[in-house]
Amino acid sequence: MSHVLNRWEPENSEFWQQQGKAIARRNLWISIPALMLAFVIWQVWSVAVLNMPNIGFGYSQNQLFWLAALPALSGATLRIFYSFMVPVFGGRKWTALSTASLLIPAIGIGFAVQDPNTSYITMVVLALLCGFGGGNFSSSMSNISFFFPKAEKGTALGLNAGLGNLGVSLVQFVVPLVITMGVFGAFGGDPQTWIKGAVHKKMWLQNAGFVWVPFILLSTVAAWLGMNDIASARASFADQVVIFKRKHNWLMCWLYIGTFGSFIGFSAGFPLLMKGQFPDVDPTKYVFYGPLVGALARPVGGWLADKIGGAKVTQAVFLLMMLAVGGVLGFLPHAGQGGNFQGFFAMFLCLFALTGLGNGSTFMQVPVIFLTLHQRLAGKGEAAQKQALADATREAAAVLGFSGAIGAYGGFFIPKSYGTSIAMTGGVEAALYAFILFYASCVLINWWFYARKNAEIRC
Repeated sequence: MSHVLNRWEPENSEFWQQQGKAIARRNLWISIPALMLAFVIWQVWSVAVLNMPNIGFGYSQNQLFWLAALPALSGATLRIFYSFMVPVFGGRKWTALSTASLLIPAIGIGFAVQDPNTSYITMVVLALLCGFGGGNFSSSMSNISFFFPKAEKGTALGLNAGLGNLGVSLVQFVVPLVITMGVFGAFGGDPQTWIKGAVHKKMWLQNAGFVWVPFILLSTVAAWLGMNDIASARASFADQVVIFKRKHNWLMCWLYIGTFGSFIGFSAGFPLLMKGQFPDVDPTKYVFYGPLVGALARPVGGWLADKIGGAKVTQAVFLLMMLAVGGVLGFLPHAGQGGNFQGFFAMFLCLFALTGLGNGSTFMQVPVIFLTLHQRLAGKGEAAQKQALADATREAAAVLGFSGAIGAYGGFFIPKSYGTSIAMTGGVEAALYAFILFYASCVLINWWFYARKNAEIRC
């Protein structure tokens, strides 16, 4: 099988039905587990840090928040560069290479956590290297966007991102299980002693990294052997940087901070937030539900956006997110007193579901916005319209990746905002009020430019 597709016309219905659909779906189903593993490595620190104090690591609470937040910071920064890599290197090559890079932090964490004397700076470096997983999202979404026609982009991108996002829930569910047993026997290293009061037990925290290594290797091989590069998608970096001149690129970045930034930020900060607000609750029994709900909701958001319009779904999402954050505020304990865990947990599940719907709807909006923009700029001739389609596809792919990069900074700022709010005011309420104000700005931007009757580009 030739891995380079010299002819690729997904908008041609005959080509799509005869050969395009099967090729596109194969690439999608290989992309999904690779992206899932990327999210696993990106978020592994969110659960690993919970057990480090109990096995002898003398890090402060603030240092643990930093370890949970740093992968988001490096991942978001890497996404900026990864956004432009698929047209330069090809989707197949870049997916295989970027998936293989996950081996570095996975193996590094496995060795580092076995010794409580490992320096904090070493842990910081490993946390930053976990950003490789975060970077993969932008290149993955850019790659898949080239394969599908406009009518199916929302659903395809929703599946790729939504099922890929399951990696966050997967790591928060699997790691607490595998660290309780010697999965790899003598090859996996000696156990640590976990101590909390009078309770002593054996723990293999290194499995938090080691357990993913075989799956990363399999996914890398699958990408190399089974995926394709699209010849017509090739473009230099210079060809793609035109998006920085596009107003709608920056507007969609802002909205995506509100949806994906919230999803990944809530995911990273949820375990420590729950532990801090409700110390009698074991966070490992609950935290994976939030990312699971958000990930499963994302394909639904893409599908709804394809059916009724992305801007309508996005508008409803941000309005409801404001109400859900208000609900969280109502169920928090105050000055260590009161609070309702069931209500707190239910409101966060609503928030995760809404972020998932919004992730799907905003990523449906991007291709529609740029296709409409280029069709307006082009002439009426067939050649001009064909070129408009090509330009719109290329720019939309770059914007999907770049907005994913900017949105990912939410994974850093949300956990840090909790810590900053606690340090300055003694509670997390100030951070939550700030979230409500930000979502209000998203409501106004989306309504003015995309949702209202005479919007600049209704979508």
